[in-house]
Amino acid sequence: MPWKIILKTINLNKMKKIILSLVVVATVLTACKENKKDKVEVKEAVQVAKVASTNNVDVASSTITWLGSKPTGTHNGDIMLKEGSLVLDNGSLTGGEFVIDMTSINVLDIPADNEGNGKLKGHLSSPDFFDVAAFPTSKFVITSVENKEGKLHVTGNLTLKETTKSITIAAAIATVDNVTTFTSEKFSVDRTDFGITYSSKKFDAALKDKFINDLMEISFVVKTKA
Repeated sequence: MPWKIILKTINLNKMKKIILSLVVVATVLTACKENKKDKVEVKEAVQVAKVASTNNVDVASSTITWLGSKPTGTHNGDIMLKEGSLVLDNGSLTGGEFVIDMTSINVLDIPADNEGNGKLKGHLSSPDFFDVAAFPTSKFVITSVENKEGKLHVTGNLTLKETTKSITIAAAIATVDNVTTFTSEKFSVDRTDFGITYSSKKFDAALKDKFINDLMEISFVVKTKA
């Protein structure tokens, strides 16, 4: 093969690798930018009277979605509720409590029959992350609701593992055929605020590009029983 053709082939391969690297970097930076935009401020937990346990949430049709990312890509999945209550007054949301079943962590981006699916679920359930054996449930307790320009701003105490912090998220509520649906916008929390520090650059600068992003993206869809 003539040297000119060989050199041209090598240069084309290098160019392809460079373009692919730029695409990956751009994708990661875009994801990080979007997460930072939706990051909620974490404050000290708010004291609130015990929520009336109406247990009116349909856990089978309610779900929590999650997304985590690292330089090489993202993983996403869902988690079920164990039980919950939505407190309503003439159709308006006034309070509520969602008990999250951490044993139901599910990975959606890897096929269920793929070995990687089980490994990721096992790692997320381990003490490195949510330590499900010690903390089988998490919780979100609504402490106040404010309507601003047609959008609900819901403040509540989020408990992950043994840490509780107050966050405010944007949400909407609608009732159709006697079923009320609470839907939050996607929001991001910093896992290190809740003591989850595994592979965080904040705690190990030597990780270089092998870190896991601190921001976790979450959203709620909670429906009442008919």
